[in-house]
Amino acid sequence: MTTAFDPVLLGGKRLANRIALAPMTRSRAYGPGLTPTPSVVEYYRQRASAGLIVTEGIQPSVVGQGYPDTPGLHSREQIAAWREVTDAVHAEGGTIFAQLMHAGRIGHPVLLPDGLTPVSASPVAAKGQVYTHDGPFDFVTPVELDADAIRATVADFAAAARAAVEAGFDGVELHGANGYLIHQFLAPNTNLRTDEWGGSDENRIRFAVEVVRAVVDEIGAERTALRVSPGNPYNDIDEPEPDAVYTTLAQRLEPLGLAYLHIIESVPGQRELVNTLRKLFSGTVVLNALSDGPTGPEALALIEDGTADLISYGALFLANPDLPARLAAGGPYNTPDPATFFGGDDKGFTDYPALV
Repeated sequence: MTTAFDPVLLGGKRLANRIALAPMTRSRAYGPGLTPTPSVVEYYRQRASAGLIVTEGIQPSVVGQGYPDTPGLHSREQIAAWREVTDAVHAEGGTIFAQLMHAGRIGHPVLLPDGLTPVSASPVAAKGQVYTHDGPFDFVTPVELDADAIRATVADFAAAARAAVEAGFDGVELHGANGYLIHQFLAPNTNLRTDEWGGSDENRIRFAVEVVRAVVDEIGAERTALRVSPGNPYNDIDEPEPDAVYTTLAQRLEPLGLAYLHIIESVPGQRELVNTLRKLFSGTVVLNALSDGPTGPEALALIEDGTADLISYGALFLANPDLPARLAAGGPYNTPDPATFFGGDDKGFTDYPALV
């Protein structure tokens, strides 16, 4: 029987275990030009015993930023700063993928320079607010990407993937989940287009597939992955019948030979769809089992029964930098402090104690 503590090959790399650090926004890119600081280097170094680290969302372009103090990967100084992170993780024997996240309509002009406005598949504002250094602001109506801007955005993802490899990352995970830009093209309430980028299931997956293909062409399929969250209502997404679009997407991804597909099981009763996607996608499947709350130790059974190849942990890994050792020992576990999840100093960031 395969367990979470057995090695696994991922994109030609041998991972020490099947426990992944899930991507989590920490909003601590305080360095010049939204770069990671020495504290960010230490944060990821502490968690290098994960079989796979996936970073917080990194914007592939200036307009892709959705929150304060989130890092980018589109400038020389950002590449150099991320190299400090990847070198530290590799020195500890770890494997690290950069998550490329374009926030799309989630954000606000006060976060962007030069009079830029958030963009999306269609000019539909999200309900809710974004929190900034100047307080909360209602989400604005985004600018609809025209055909030329879509192609330029696809190129931005490819350029950021190339920058990630230059920065020493082992690969990239494209964020197609949680209501951000790629998800906004997939969902029927945020994609109202009637051209080749919207309408049918085939057209609504086109942007996701084109971004994946562009990144594959740039850095290779073995370094490219995609994260999805079918039916996840986060960030005002409404996907009442997600099965058709995500099975179609999995069928289009299957021939590409990606490093992995990362699925967030974000709503109850989704295991059947997860199992269907696993059958359609023959490559490695990483599962973030959130439907009943934060992923806990019990999720390791999903590796043993073959539901997934790796399990990704968010809050539990945030609070337990040596999580694989703690899972192997059956605990004990530090308790995450939500008050320190976003922004702030090293409290709740690099000061959670290890077992030894």
